[in-house]
Amino acid sequence: MVPPPNRSHILTEQPNPSSTGLDLLSIEAAVDLMNTQDAVAVAALGAQKAAIATAVRMVAAAFSAGGRLATFGAGTSGRLAVLDAAECPPTFCTDPAMVVGIIAGGAPALTRSIENVEDDATAGASQVRNLLLGPNDVALGIAAGGTTPFVHGALTEAKKRGAKTIFLVCTDPSHILLTPPPDLWLPILTGPEVLTGSTRLKAGTATKLVLNTITTLAMVQIGKTYGNLMVDIDALKNAKLTDRGARIISAITKLDRAAALELLGRAEGNVKRAIVMQAKGCSGEDADRLLQAAKGKLRAIIG
Repeated sequence: MVPPPNRSHILTEQPNPSSTGLDLLSIEAAVDLMNTQDAVAVAALGAQKAAIATAVRMVAAAFSAGGRLATFGAGTSGRLAVLDAAECPPTFCTDPAMVVGIIAGGAPALTRSIENVEDDATAGASQVRNLLLGPNDVALGIAAGGTTPFVHGALTEAKKRGAKTIFLVCTDPSHILLTPPPDLWLPILTGPEVLTGSTRLKAGTATKLVLNTITTLAMVQIGKTYGNLMVDIDALKNAKLTDRGARIISAITKLDRAAALELLGRAEGNVKRAIVMQAKGCSGEDADRLLQAAKGKLRAIIG
């Protein structure tokens, strides 16, 4: 058998001194330990605020140019990539092709572990080619330890095709052999896990937080929100969204609930359209023209 690479230098593979007696702790003490360690993951993001802000700018620029964000990972990283992508259409009324999450092994790997697929760099490259990624797009790779061949293959191919590349890792990137290097490193140093090597813990938590930040704030930059309100939703999809849409309209236009619901119906569930119709006293078609001219930015129309 060919010996595998020695990964003992990787931060997430090292034992955590705080949890060496994990199996001897009371449940209460173990819960406290995990809670304390989870706070380390949050703090690790704070140390990389500048790099995360750069990532937001890169993704927002891609969106503004009609490009996409494609996120690649294996195991937990891949599942988080798919989760974040799946949440963008209902939150921001985006085309599902605008943010795409790719997991090594495809859909079956979402619900059961398929461990060997992460070692296939050619599969990662193939996914990039299938997506036809190019200069307007951003490829975001996720690998807690930074060594996943599937992710390396995806980033290398994306770079070759002219896409911007970001690599989110939870270890020191100076030890990572990726040629050419990504346009942006995102090293979120969460430290050794409570359960040694189990990167679904702090590393997974940090990854979800980073993805939350990047996609949410990139969407804010392109006008998908008004203040902290989700104005770009299809409010007739279900009762919850209809209620939320009416409350958003009421908050911005000061209409009462009944009038907001009536306006929402006339706007065919489009919250932005409804708000412009009320603010400008215009038809839905005129509201759409105003929104198109403002590149979807409600703030540019109603202040």
